Amino acid sequence: MVEAAKSNVGGGEDSRVQQALAEFGTLLVPDESIQAYAVQRRIYALVRRRLLVCATSGRFIGMTRGLFGGFNPDTVRWQDIKEVQIHVGVLGADLVITALATPDLAVSGQTRVLSYPGLRKEQAEAVYRICQEQEQSWREKRRVRELEELRAKSGGIQFEGTGLANHAGDSVATRLEQAKEMYDRKLISDSEYEALKARIVGNL
Repeated sequence: MVEAAKSNVGGGEDSRVQQALAEFGTLLVPDESIQAYAVQRRIYALVRRRLLVCATSGRFIGMTRGLFGGFNPDTVRWQDIKEVQIHVGVLGADLVITALATPDLAVSGQTRVLSYPGLRKEQAEAVYRICQEQEQSWREKRRVRELEELRAKSGGIQFEGTGLANHAGDSVATRLEQAKEMYDRKLISDSEYEALKARIVGNL
């Protein structure tokens, strides 16, 4: 895994960056590889400990240089990413990761925010693209999970496609409230919400 990290180091990187990427390699599990990385620009590192981030095939890892050498890593699994943002400025790019601090596919709960300022622009954009792709993929999986939890919460309501199947024990008002909850939580679109309301009322 160390070799996998080294293979991603550009020829122009200094020895400290190469060492940090090698340390990244020691954190990788079998079959995990580094897909992109970004280094904090040296001008930022003059006034703070230098940062390094990378996107692997299985997670996001950020490292802050320790006060007495070495790096302190922060790891975020792809399934835990809630939002990723990038702010590109004149001198560098800031990457901000908001992650769920709860178990796999959790749909609510506490979050943590990781901020990495002053990264090299092109490198940061490459890491951002991978993070965004993973965020969108896992957002859809959480959406499906939320639908399942709503169904269980309502005592067996079945969601069929974009519709909400009638349940003998539910009133029209209850089904309309559940449809509105789905819409408010952005589980369905405007058109799906309108179609769902029409379907519920049409079954009166």
